[in-house]
Amino acid sequence: MAEIIHAKKALAVNPLKVSQTLGAALVFLGIRNSLPLMHGSQGCTAFGKVFFVRHFREPVPLQTTAMDQVSTIMGADENVIEALRTLCDKSGPEVIGLVTTGLSETQGTDIRRVLRDFRSAHPEFDDVTVVPVNTPDYVGCLESGYALALESLIETLVAPGRQVGKRPRHVNVLASAMLTPGDIEAIKEWLEAFGLQPVVVPDVGDSLDGHLDEAEFSPLTIGGTPRSEIARLGESIATLVVGSSLNGAADLLQAATGVADYRFDGLLGLDACDEFTQALAAISGQPVPPRIERQRAQLQDAMVDCHFMLGCVRIALAADPDLLVMLARFLNGMGAEIVAAVSPAKAASLARAPLAKVIVGDLEDVEKQARATGAQLVIGNSHALESARRLGVPLLRAGFPQYDLVGAYARSWVGYRGTRQTLFDLANLILGHHHELEAYQSIYRRSAGNDENARQPDLVASPATGLVPQA
Repeated sequence: MAEIIHAKKALAVNPLKVSQTLGAALVFLGIRNSLPLMHGSQGCTAFGKVFFVRHFREPVPLQTTAMDQVSTIMGADENVIEALRTLCDKSGPEVIGLVTTGLSETQGTDIRRVLRDFRSAHPEFDDVTVVPVNTPDYVGCLESGYALALESLIETLVAPGRQVGKRPRHVNVLASAMLTPGDIEAIKEWLEAFGLQPVVVPDVGDSLDGHLDEAEFSPLTIGGTPRSEIARLGESIATLVVGSSLNGAADLLQAATGVADYRFDGLLGLDACDEFTQALAAISGQPVPPRIERQRAQLQDAMVDCHFMLGCVRIALAADPDLLVMLARFLNGMGAEIVAAVSPAKAASLARAPLAKVIVGDLEDVEKQARATGAQLVIGNSHALESARRLGVPLLRAGFPQYDLVGAYARSWVGYRGTRQTLFDLANLILGHHHELEAYQSIYRRSAGNDENARQPDLVASPATGLVPQA
């Protein structure tokens, strides 16, 4: 059991956390014909849009209720109603994700009551699903906001009932915020190899994977999970839950539908991949395909090749709880030593991580711990770059956001192939940093360099040891 330590600081010096509001918005970016609506000021939404655009390098639909000084003090209910009316009328979305910000939460807005007022005032828009999510950004992190949005999405859209197995080849996948679009694609291929049809919620692998579309502009998300598929989650044969942060959403889905679920903390590492593969074999009733066995053998060979570089290497981790736990278990299995682990928010899963302690803090805490323990590598998002430079160690970018690395959103971490590539990247970073060390010089060359007039020691022959300095 890891000890959870809260940093005793009045504020974040070098922030690691990404707000809950952005995590909730990310869920709706993975739903087809959807639109996230942030209830807050224009600045709140503009700042979030910059984060998404820089990370995914794609246009991102994001709207705001545009609270100003007057509505912040006097009440902004009309802003919400008018924003919903305008979006339904002009954009015609199937789903609107109504998420709060720190401003509206501090004001005390009851978005569920405001939503009822909107329904009463505008019954003509009953075909548009509005999902309300309370996400104060002064608590939690991106991962917890994402989980809250998924729970609200299931409560709003999933039709209760017991029709388990009506679609016997369909399998639900609740995908954690730590999974990239590349990860989602890899998981889909994994299921399809067993003859299963994945229904990923949310499916950012279909909407934010960086593909060109014929439409020059769309005010809504292009791709993602259709609303109709979410409503039919109860007809699938099983549910796969990737990430401990989604246990609450999995409980809601299981209670509403009765569909059995399989839960995984992560899909990085040989043991985790084997567990997931065996679950797919049990669900499908099919043997493991030869190509999956081949990928497993390739990973085993990579583990043999890389363990010389990764064994006992000292690593500092900075990530949201799901990603931190997954990376810690993987690195621990490879013989690495986690000398610093920092999460921006507390979660139950952190206590189960194979770590001595986890600090709930910021990047300043990472930097202090890494320097005190002699870390040789830092793993974190792009905000950790300056910390790594000050420490003089390489950085493996992981998590959100990554704005200084092209294609980071498309990288696949999970599965046998993703784990193999992660091993190669880690080993290459360690090797590259090692080669930057000053070349070794013998004591004779150093003494000659320090004193130009220094006489090289006379050497005499020794039958046992060859040439040695003469006494």
